[in-house]
Amino acid sequence: MKNSNKFQKISDDRTFIIDCYLEMLSRINEHEVIELVKSNDFSEKENTPISTDKIIQSLSIYFQLMTMVEENAATQYRRQMENRESIFSIRGSWAEAFKLWKEKGISEDEMLQTLSQTLVNPVLTAHPTEAKRITVIEIHRELYLLLVQRENTSLSKLEQYNIKENIISLLERWWRTGEIYLEKPDIKDERANIIYYLSKIFPAVLEKSDQQLKSSWIEMGLNPDKIKNAEVFPKINFGSWVGGDRDGHPFVTPSITQETLVLHRKNALSLIKNQLVAAAVKLSVSAIHNPVPFSLLEALDKKSKELGLKGEEAVKRNPYEPWRQYFNLLLAKLENTSDNNIYDAESYYKSSKDLLNDLKFFRDVLVENGMKGISESIIFPIERAVSCFGFHLAKLDIRQNSAFHDKAISQILQANGEKDFDFENWTEEKRVAHLNKLLESHSLNTDITVYYGPEADNVLDCYRVVRNHINLYGSDGIGSFIVSMTRNLSDLLAVYFFMKETQLLNTNIKVVPLLETIGDLQNGPNILDQFLKHTITQQRASRIEYKQEVMVGYSDSNKDGGTIASKWNLYKAEQELNKIGANNKFNVYFFHGTGGTISRGGGKYHRFLESMPLNTVNGAIKITVQGETIAQLFGNPLTATYNLNALTSGVAKHSILSKHNAETSKYPLEVMDLLAQKSFEHYRELIETPGFINFYSKSTCIDVLEKSKIGSRPARRTGTRTLKDLRAIPWVFSWNLSRFTLTGWYGIGGALNNLKTENPEAFQSLKGSINDWDFLRFLMIQTETNLILTNTEIIKLYANLDETTAERDAFMSKILEDYKNGVVLIEELFDDKSVNRRDGQYDNLQWRNEKLNTLHHLHIKYLKQWRDLTDEDNPEKDKILSKLLGIINSISSGLKNTG
Repeated sequence: MKNSNKFQKISDDRTFIIDCYLEMLSRINEHEVIELVKSNDFSEKENTPISTDKIIQSLSIYFQLMTMVEENAATQYRRQMENRESIFSIRGSWAEAFKLWKEKGISEDEMLQTLSQTLVNPVLTAHPTEAKRITVIEIHRELYLLLVQRENTSLSKLEQYNIKENIISLLERWWRTGEIYLEKPDIKDERANIIYYLSKIFPAVLEKSDQQLKSSWIEMGLNPDKIKNAEVFPKINFGSWVGGDRDGHPFVTPSITQETLVLHRKNALSLIKNQLVAAAVKLSVSAIHNPVPFSLLEALDKKSKELGLKGEEAVKRNPYEPWRQYFNLLLAKLENTSDNNIYDAESYYKSSKDLLNDLKFFRDVLVENGMKGISESIIFPIERAVSCFGFHLAKLDIRQNSAFHDKAISQILQANGEKDFDFENWTEEKRVAHLNKLLESHSLNTDITVYYGPEADNVLDCYRVVRNHINLYGSDGIGSFIVSMTRNLSDLLAVYFFMKETQLLNTNIKVVPLLETIGDLQNGPNILDQFLKHTITQQRASRIEYKQEVMVGYSDSNKDGGTIASKWNLYKAEQELNKIGANNKFNVYFFHGTGGTISRGGGKYHRFLESMPLNTVNGAIKITVQGETIAQLFGNPLTATYNLNALTSGVAKHSILSKHNAETSKYPLEVMDLLAQKSFEHYRELIETPGFINFYSKSTCIDVLEKSKIGSRPARRTGTRTLKDLRAIPWVFSWNLSRFTLTGWYGIGGALNNLKTENPEAFQSLKGSINDWDFLRFLMIQTETNLILTNTEIIKLYANLDETTAERDAFMSKILEDYKNGVVLIEELFDDKSVNRRDGQYDNLQWRNEKLNTLHHLHIKYLKQWRDLTDEDNPEKDKILSKLLGIINSISSGLKNTG
């Protein structure tokens, strides 16, 4: 399909959904709002009959409708490409991967081996950029399904009319539902949202993803008999931070972590039970018409005896249907597993692996007796669900800041009578020496009956919760112990100390450094080398299968040094960290702490993975899916399936590419070093200029975000008003809401200009590599995306909120100059104007800009009013804050990714 046809379809679909919206508004007599939605040059007048709340709500819904239409159009475009062109033409698809492998001469067996060794672990987190209520997300899902139904060309006019009426009815329900949280959500609200996705959305997405992989394999002419067993499919597991991530989050207590682990298990068992019940209903194979295998009869006898009375009842229910009887027994055993009062080892499942073994036995029985179709259609999906979700639903990571651990150890030393207990301020050598001494000792240094201090008790109690859960159910539901702001070896050894005190060193839980700032990324290889060589790590190596997880942060490195320096230092760090792992005989895999925005590592999964340096994916990826991104990537089934496939196939493609491309092309690495350094210097010069914090505080709504009700986590780690203490997420969010978006591009203009002026040959080498080097191309496309989102007229209005004229003008001069250089010089690198290459993005913005301008003017108006009210107890201030939060939510919808 040509782009012109593609844009015509999106335009037609936009017109349809707007007509539905306008019809709904007409029926409920919102005639003034109709004029606002229809108008392209609306500006709030003093005497406008429309209330601010209605302006906010109507435009928020309008933007979200535009996004849904665009998502649906992208899905339909991919479908039409499959029909009109070839299945392998879809970027990020399994068919694309299989075609690439066939062209490289990869054998089917190697393909299957790569698939089976591919591990993907999306980790859901709740960060303060998701403002929508679950009810609204549900409405989104219903509406999206109606849009998909409308694509059916065989529907009659009456059926099409009914779909339109259902859409109009749904839009009214949406209109009458509040958009954002009236009260600040707590951990339980966020946890309920995550569990909903894990238990209700992802099981269906997993099934669709597997179907597409299987279909693509067969469509590409590969042997269909080799793609039947669940064992050859990629390992897809999910993780969560909600209830485990306590970094700067005082409300994540040990009891919250315990509750979360129990809820995960309860929902997982319910999910698997429902799958087994559905399968049992379908297993209507009769013993009267089909010979019963002896092995099945033996298994029925053995299992029914193990289950006692429950086993007898299960077998009696379907006397001539032994296949169904077998599933009745599995269900009975699973029900015992949910009952914590069952102690007979044979009558319940100790782990999901035991259930998988039972399912594999049953699958083999079916296949051996000519029932391959039943095996594939009924048993395969259950095996995949059990493999993916187990009895734990998702692995809960435990994250804490290194400084918190330092305080905890100081408190323990003080309580134990140590005169020199200021562990936080010891030298690194002294810290390591003392921790080694504690780790070598066979005696414990803590007592469960002693109070040590708030930080110490919090850490120890959290680890005890983990220990107790493992004692009861095993370690499948536990992720990693992640140390934010890992600066030195001692930060990781501190975790070993807490694990020793709580009998966790003998488990398979990994201790994971989180390298966030540019300095940490540069020091990371040395820290990892010391850690992997450490005696305790060597002793635990077999337990963790010689695999070491390393988390890399995009947000803080971006805040620290700007987007170019951040991405380049991440690229180099991953290469060096991988080498350190190999030298120590460990397989290093990365946990990418990405967010939705480009500033925080966002972007299309297949492009993201293609931009990774060779030998740094190693068949596995763990990646955060944060806040608003969960709904955007996985909110509807078809988009979710595409994104999961792009992530999984991207990992598999990278594995084979690394194996068969030992020699890398001669990329201009030294030039990238120079560009990153110049960009870093340019960025640091801006944020270190006296008065910058004041300019930032006035020109963005960061003060509003600190008061927001869109996340349970505080905007600052300790509450102090410094750039260092500000969390990276609201840092990005606030700049984007004011349309500066400079966290995604500032520094590139000055760096490219410097390179072109002082070293034109180096500039030309970048230009010559832009189409061959995936990393460079992805980086420049991402940067350009943020430049396109920047609106220079709007940012001038926000800048005027800083009434210090000389200061404001100086900062704006720097920002606008870098912006102009960035736009012009990236276009020169691509040898084409962005408007020619980025027509999709410009088209999306064209349908949003005027309405966004209306909201930006409102935003500025209420920011002024809110700031003028200095009395914090003034009820009017709270009213204005509510309006501001509504505006923020609406602008976020218009820009898609803001945090």
